[in-house]
Amino acid sequence: MKLGIGSYAYPWSIGIPGHPPAQPMTVFDFLDTVGSLGVGLAQICDNLPLDELSDTDLDRLARQAKDAGIAIEVGGNGLLPERLERYLSLAVRLGSPILRMVADRGEYRPAPDQIVETIRRFLPELKRAGVILAIENHDRFTSSTFGAIFDEINSPLVGLCLDTVNSFGSLEGPAAVVDCLARYTVSLHVKDFRIFRSANKLGFTLEGTPAGRGQLDVPWLLERLKAAGRDVNAILELWIPPEDTLEATIAKEHDWAVQSVTYLRTLIPN
Repeated sequence: MKLGIGSYAYPWSIGIPGHPPAQPMTVFDFLDTVGSLGVGLAQICDNLPLDELSDTDLDRLARQAKDAGIAIEVGGNGLLPERLERYLSLAVRLGSPILRMVADRGEYRPAPDQIVETIRRFLPELKRAGVILAIENHDRFTSSTFGAIFDEINSPLVGLCLDTVNSFGSLEGPAAVVDCLARYTVSLHVKDFRIFRSANKLGFTLEGTPAGRGQLDVPWLLERLKAAGRDVNAILELWIPPEDTLEATIAKEHDWAVQSVTYLRTLIPN
């Protein structure tokens, strides 16, 4: 297991719709930031879309990563044949052993049988490339549905990118997700959180925290994956509640990343 930082650890710095920073973090800035934190793995996902880079910029990114000693994992969204082909080529080009994908993209929201059919047809290309497809759990499907998808595909080339918070949208916490899906996991998003009552006591709020500061039992999580025989990379992601200004939010975002890496290094020395 190696520690990595995902581009979704810096969503405010990169830019959230409706909240554009004065100087948005580019993919090159992100790689510099990962290096400055002493981490040797960067997962670049769809908030820094690699398919929008020119060949010149892709070559620059590959050189920068090599010079800094940072491995890249490639991520995208939309389980469509053309998207898979494009992102697999990017994974090969950038030396990524996995391809993390979210099923949905915009209005495209495939049913489980569509996902199975698309990926089955794509298996020969994954095999030729030597890349593992990691499908992230999002809130539209329950863990049992994801498990059924992986059982239907039945290939070591396809597994789960386990996110520790996303499945709350399907009324499932980390324990339920891990119990059902640990054995399929090929990538891990460590995203800590806390749940608390709203001020009026008429509901609950779920928000992010730095890793190790919330309700996610990270040592338990890593042990459960180890017990399931899954030695996968752990990628830090963050849900940062906004401050009064975007500048203050971005400053908090980086502080949380520093705190999180410091904590995770006590558990994941690599």
